[in-house]
Amino acid sequence: MPPLSSPAAPSILLVEDDQMDVMNVQRELRKQNITVPLIHARNGREALNLLRGENGETKISRPSLVMLDLNMPRLNGLEMLKILRADPEFKDLTVFVMTTSDLDTDRIGASDLGISGYIIKPLTFDSFGSEGGGTVDSFSLFLDLLKMKNNE
Repeated sequence: MPPLSSPAAPSILLVEDDQMDVMNVQRELRKQNITVPLIHARNGREALNLLRGENGETKISRPSLVMLDLNMPRLNGLEMLKILRADPEFKDLTVFVMTTSDLDTDRIGASDLGISGYIIKPLTFDSFGSEGGGTVDSFSLFLDLLKMKNNE
């Protein structure tokens, strides 16, 4: 039976302004054999344009997961997250925050907006398990589910 192509096909939207961090995420996903499409936006405004099909951007299929940097120009991660949570179409989107910030205010602000996990950069899946508690487990579980879905 041929694979079905549907809007439910897994994908990741990476919202990150630092090209080194983008390459790091791509490398770590490859190391974990995660081959789902990775869509990249350089800031929150660009990501919203892609999600909504606004300002000349083609609307992307709803991603399985958003990996969101907090510190970005134009529209930062927390601002974008507030907009997503207020939008009926995206309020339940799975979002993992990635940041260099370990400030309690950032962590609490993101948690209050219903994120699935909080990852301190640089991103390395190898270090999951030693720190992070639920963040590690939920992200690892998500990656395992993506692998399973990818192999159907």
